[in-house]
Amino acid sequence: MSHKKEEKQETSEHGMVRGLENRHVQLIAIAGTIGTGLFLGAGRSISLTGPSIILVYLITGVFMFFMMRAIGEMLYMDPNQHTFINFITKYLGKGWGFFSGWSYWISLIFLGMAEITAVSTYVQYWFPAWPAWLIQLVFLILLSSVNLIAVKIFGEAEFWFGMIKIITILGLIATGVFMVLTNFETSAGHASLANITDHFEMFPNGWVSFVMTFQMVFFAYQAIEFVGITTSETANPRKVLPKAIQEIPVRIVIFYVGALLAIMAIFPWRQLPIDESPFVMVFKLAGIKWAAAFINFVVLTAAASSLNSTLYSTGRHLYQLAKEAPTPLMTRLELDKLSRTGVPSPAIIISAIVIAISALINVIPGVSDAFSLITASSSGVYIAIYILTMIAHMRYRQSSEFMADGYLMPAYKVLNPLTIAFFIFVFVCLFLQDSTVIGAIGASIWIVLFGIYSQIKFKGK
Repeated sequence: MSHKKEEKQETSEHGMVRGLENRHVQLIAIAGTIGTGLFLGAGRSISLTGPSIILVYLITGVFMFFMMRAIGEMLYMDPNQHTFINFITKYLGKGWGFFSGWSYWISLIFLGMAEITAVSTYVQYWFPAWPAWLIQLVFLILLSSVNLIAVKIFGEAEFWFGMIKIITILGLIATGVFMVLTNFETSAGHASLANITDHFEMFPNGWVSFVMTFQMVFFAYQAIEFVGITTSETANPRKVLPKAIQEIPVRIVIFYVGALLAIMAIFPWRQLPIDESPFVMVFKLAGIKWAAAFINFVVLTAAASSLNSTLYSTGRHLYQLAKEAPTPLMTRLELDKLSRTGVPSPAIIISAIVIAISALINVIPGVSDAFSLITASSSGVYIAIYILTMIAHMRYRQSSEFMADGYLMPAYKVLNPLTIAFFIFVFVCLFLQDSTVIGAIGASIWIVLFGIYSQIKFKGK
């Protein structure tokens, strides 16, 4: 019995408790590929390019899988690293490591701010009189507590958050199959696969619309790398990691492609309402009168799940930054310290306080516009970090640390540069749409200026 307890409390060389179980990581891996964008934004992306949106999801999913194989290979070689940013520092130098570490932490903070804003919107669906700032602070305190107690509690919360998303999508797919098999009648005709195949065009609204959907779909997959961060806190990272990554393609086909096929088979895509969630529409057709309230509950749990994961990630990244490049302020705030349960508590608390600023931003008139601009910029910065990760992987392959019998990325000499080219293509796509062009310019300015500063700061080190 005592041996079992010791095994459960095993720690990594950084002192973090390996308290996550295999089932936690596998479900985090599944749910991590499903964002709120699928539940709310599917109608908009379908309206741009019709059934060929499935091809966009598949192509983007393939390249995200290649990136995960590169990250997985490096983490397999050194499972004590709880963030892939460390490999950028190791193989591209301290300057790019510093740039990536802070850029990634700031991008995650903005992601957290967007999620906490979304949470208050979903709660106000039922309680419109409740002030948004109060809802945001209550959720932040609750989810910070989940993260502060122990990593196992975090894993358990994510397990159930993820389960809700998965059951909803499977429910939608099952509804779609039932409606097609029974030739179910809707206000726009009958549910049938012919709704997808009849008059199929690759670019029904022109090739520019098709290309524009890539950046929308890319951000639906954003934070897919999160599963790599969690594996270092499992008892057997080298066993858990390959399994979690290997199943990503199957998940993409089942959850994304399956859900989109179901939606478009039930309802002709040209008549899909853009301003209503297709999930709400499908469940309403199935006779579920409280469909809107149910989907609102699902997206609320999806946003809470994302926020929970963001707090987990930001805490560990800030802890790592304090370890690698400490400043007097970081040392004073004890950001490089772990709690008795092996959790980077001070780093999680500071990250939560910074995310809480969004509650104030939404109250101050005029500031929210600037906030949405910065959030859009952080999305572009994310792409730069992914590219640096792929370059670090190439350097790792040429280093003396290369582990020939590890979890190897296949045909890396071809697939690695191809993946980098795809990420550059997505970045260029940000300049094609009015809603993302300003963010793309902001991201470019940040990458150039902060990149130069980071290189100068660590020149010769």
